[in-house]
Amino acid sequence: MRPLSHLEESDCIARAQRGEVAAFSELVARYQDRIYRFLFRMTRSQEDARELAQETFLNAYQALPRWRPDAQLSTWLFRIARNQALDLLRRAQRVAFVELDETLSEQVPADTPTPEAALQARQRIEALEGALQRLSVEHREILLLRDIEDMAYEDIAEVLGISLGTVKSRIARARAGLLQLMPR
Repeated sequence: MRPLSHLEESDCIARAQRGEVAAFSELVARYQDRIYRFLFRMTRSQEDARELAQETFLNAYQALPRWRPDAQLSTWLFRIARNQALDLLRRAQRVAFVELDETLSEQVPADTPTPEAALQARQRIEALEGALQRLSVEHREILLLRDIEDMAYEDIAEVLGISLGTVKSRIARARAGLLQLMPR
């Protein structure tokens, strides 16, 4: 079997829809990290995120023969993942958010100029994390999709099943709410 990483996404999808397992595996390889990160940030649990990611791709595999390219595959996968996460959060009656210092610490350069600067950065991250924890789920998820996953507004509308205008206003409200919750 030859690797399929060179294939265009549409070719991979068509092959997977015809039952080619290797083609679906290639699609999983292309999206698993993004889906896992999103689920981890929604659930705050590595174990839950891994399980939900598996469920997401299993559901996608089962529904793939009926999938039509009306939307991008990524938005479809994020919608499945979002539904999985919301179901879990509802069942567990818990709403949590991943600590930002885990993800942002990887982005902070190793050569921080002074210990004072490192402390200030850590305090800003903790303040942001605290503010994000107090946001509603709908505001957190929209900020995750836009600002962390860098999704286009149209794709967010597709994932969340809302209009483009609602996406824009919800992002504005979420950002305003976040600013209000940040310490001064």
